[in-house]
Amino acid sequence: MNMQAIKTEPATALAKPPVASVALSPKQPVSFDRYAKMAKETAARVIPPLIVVLLLGVMWELLCRRTGSTLPPPSKVYKDTKELIFDPFFDNGGLDKGLFWHISASLLRVAYGYSLAAVVGIALGTLVGQSVWAMRGLDPIFQVLRTIPPLAWLPLALAAFRDGQPSAIFVIFITSIWPIIINTAVGIRNIPQDYRNVAAVVQLNPVEFFWKVMLPAAAPYIFTGLRIGIGLSWLAIIAAEMLIGGVGIGFFIWDAWNSSHMSEIILALFYVGIVGFVLDRLIAAVGKLVTHGTSVS
Repeated sequence: MNMQAIKTEPATALAKPPVASVALSPKQPVSFDRYAKMAKETAARVIPPLIVVLLLGVMWELLCRRTGSTLPPPSKVYKDTKELIFDPFFDNGGLDKGLFWHISASLLRVAYGYSLAAVVGIALGTLVGQSVWAMRGLDPIFQVLRTIPPLAWLPLALAAFRDGQPSAIFVIFITSIWPIIINTAVGIRNIPQDYRNVAAVVQLNPVEFFWKVMLPAAAPYIFTGLRIGIGLSWLAIIAAEMLIGGVGIGFFIWDAWNSSHMSEIILALFYVGIVGFVLDRLIAAVGKLVTHGTSVS
């Protein structure tokens, strides 16, 4: 009996290995708390604006349906512009193009002018913020020039460049550069003195100090200026295109006004607002990524 018991012990151990209980253990129930929290936060952000937009749309419909109203209600705007909404890519030659091509042309001009303003603005802002003499000499000039309205620069630009395209780009540049310069200068002046002392101890040259100390420390201020600048760029191009003509959302609005197509103007304004919002969010997202969440969102 003892021999049989001894022989059966290994068989029993092999039949029921210790790991079997782990493999057969029931799965843990999935927790939906995280997803419920995300859905709740999304609803808190999305539902209130939707309610406000719905209420404004109802009020707009009721007010503009009255006799003698000069503005079309939302239902008429949709009816009149349905083809433009569902076919924004048509191109019949000349200026008869879909809204996609008009918005693309405007965005291309903004990209040129704004990029140039960002590079020059950050460079001049760094100079003004770093040098007391540059601040005393240039800051009063900047404060005077930044108060000039964007369209006031257009006749001068047309006289200088003799072409609408570079003139529009110049208007964007001269409009958006000032907040970039000012905010960059403020950010440079607010760099802690400890950072400068450490840079002096490790003997950073001017280029290394600029890339490793100045830009990271002033980045939140710089991106605040860049966000203001992109909004001003979009405002300036719409106004400039109304005067220079050609393909562009600004000229589309002006041409619709001359043709008394109020519904097309309202649709274009809707697209202008959406594009401006997307541009602002894009710069804000880049700023948040570069500054690790320290820039204003």
